[in-house]
This record gives sequence, structure tokens and C-alpha cells, in this order.
Amino acid sequence: MMPRILSIAEAVPQYQIKQEQAMDFARGIFSERFKDIERLLRAFTNGQIEKRHFAKDIEWFKEDHTFEEKNDAYIEAAVTLGKKAIEKCLSNRSLLSRSVDFQEIEAIFYISSTGLATPSIEARIMNLLPFHSHTKRIPIWGLGCAGGAAGLSRAFEYCLAYPESKVLVLSAELCSLTFQRNDLSKSNLIGTSLFADGIACALICGNESDVNGLLRKKTSPSIINTHSTLMPDSLDVMGWDIREQGLFVVFSRDIPSIIEDWLKPNVSEFLKSNRLDLSDIDHFIAHPGGKKVIEAYIKSLSIPSSMTDVSLDVLRQYGNMSSATILFVLKRFMEMDIEAGSYGLCTALGPGFSSELLLVRWE
Repeated sequence: MMPRILSIAEAVPQYQIKQEQAMDFARGIFSERFKDIERLLRAFTNGQIEKRHFAKDIEWFKEDHTFEEKNDAYIEAAVTLGKKAIEKCLSNRSLLSRSVDFQEIEAIFYISSTGLATPSIEARIMNLLPFHSHTKRIPIWGLGCAGGAAGLSRAFEYCLAYPESKVLVLSAELCSLTFQRNDLSKSNLIGTSLFADGIACALICGNESDVNGLLRKKTSPSIINTHSTLMPDSLDVMGWDIREQGLFVVFSRDIPSIIEDWLKPNVSEFLKSNRLDLSDIDHFIAHPGGKKVIEAYIKSLSIPSSMTDVSLDVLRQYGNMSSATILFVLKRFMEMDIEAGSYGLCTALGPGFSSELLLVRWE
């Protein structure tokens, strides 16, 4: 038996923004910079996103805000929504047979790339919820869209080392608060069409913890193995350019083509090391970086488009919430009745340029 993912819960900010509203907003910001603005705005409609959730109302983004103001808003939202996601995760009776007490949690992995806080966000939340004072804190910053999968991987390794433990992975991304109103680059325009805010929390348990006593559904996913890869000389593909005004998005137009060329050898190597190949994978649990990224997955791996339906639905309803998004996708798979022995492949790509892969099997 390997460490298992037993529960996931999510939390989103109160402001729901329809894609038509976001497109009108972008038209007002970017129309003077781009003469072909209407052609560029097709990114908003072609991306298949219907709505997203933001920490602030759309009117807030029409005014200039300092880095300090934006970061203060990040801390406030991350603490409030992170607390909510943890509470929902530990009391999720659709996945758990009983609520898990805060005192049972041995470690919290906090994942984010969209704001700064020291003391980190999980410490602030621990002042609001009755965690044990000796709960270990492992904040991980800067992995971007790959962060949720990486957090699961690090939690897996922790539970291998300490098989009696129960740990949380809390991913909090407030992408909207990084928006730069005066950055009239195409990268910012595409980012405006795509990124959103979301928080998710996952419970991972070692195989000597009370797994069977906690499990409500007949099966849940065990993490079998993980695989991290960094592409050399690719620092300019994705990330932040940090300036006086805050975080400026770096987002290469070449990302879909990079995925097509690079992902399959990476996946094949990982699966081969586990004596599997792509035909053995029943469920593709992919971070939906965008419609073109999903299409690149399909083309690169030669998989049926239906295997990305769940990822595409999350993208449609929530946009790209950076590291938290794959946890939203995985939650939907965990809510299904999946046959024991079925394999899933989790994949997420992020700055570096890097990939994080997890092989899971329902037990």
C-alpha cells in the first residue's frame, strides 16, 4: 500500500466574472496599444472559458494599485479562503467517513506563486484553526502551474518517510491580483483572458494511518510514483518579471509547441520506469493551462480528446488558477466511482520550464 489522497476541497472568491465582461474590460485597456484588438480579443472567446472567480470586483482593476495594496489583498484572500478550503477538506463527508481533527495533521505544504507573505499563509491560518503547535510547515513558492502536482509529490514523499502521518497540501493562487493595468504586452493580454483565482486543499495519508477507517467511497487514489523534470535553458518560457510595480507575467507563445515536442518522451520515460505505457492509463488528470495546452496534450500523447473532458470543464468554469487547478480536476475524478486497479496520470507544467508527473492507482 502507498500513500493515498483521501479528500480534496476547494474555495473560490465571491466575485464571478463572465468571460464577456473580461473581454470588454480588456478592450478598454488594450485598444489604444493594438490596432488589431478585435482579432486579439478572439483569445477570450476561442479559449472556451465561460466564467472565472476574482478576489476583487472588476471595477477594482480599472484603477492603479501599488504592489503593497495588491499583496495585502493576496494575504487577506489567501488566509480567508485557505482556512475555508482546509475546513471543507477535513470535513468532506462525500469522501471521508468521519471528519479529521486538526490535531491529526502532522504537516502542511503551502503552495503559491501569486503573492508574498512572511510569516507564510499557513502560519496565519494556524492562528485561526486549532492545529497542533508542532505541525510542520513547508511553504513552497514559485512553481507556478506545476505547483499543485509538485505539492502532491512532496506530500507523497513525506508520507513514505512517515507512514503514520496525515498531511495537507494547500494551494492558494490569486492570479488576478498580479494584473498590471499599464502592461500593454501581448503576454498580459493573453494572461487577462486566462488566469483566475482559486484555492484547494488535499489530504494525503500514509499507509499506516487510519486510511480504511477514513475512506467513505469504495476506492481512492494511491500515489504510486512521481517524476519531476526541468528543461535546460528554458527560463524565459514562463514565469514572473519582478519589477517595482509587482509581478509581470512572462508567457511564451511557444508553450503549446514545446509541449508537443517535449511531453511525450518525458511521459513515456516515466511510465516505462513503472513498467507501464500510455495504453495502461485509464484517466488523464491534467492541469488545464488553456485550450491550446489541452490540445497540445492530445496531440503530443495521441490520446482521445475525451480523456481531457474533465480538465476542459474545470477550465470552462474556473479558468487557469495556476497551481490550484489540478486539484480542482483531481477532486472531480475522486468524486467518481472508479474501479479498483484503474491507473491515472497527473500532469502539470510550470516555470523552469518544468513538468510534474504523478502516477496514481485507485485502491
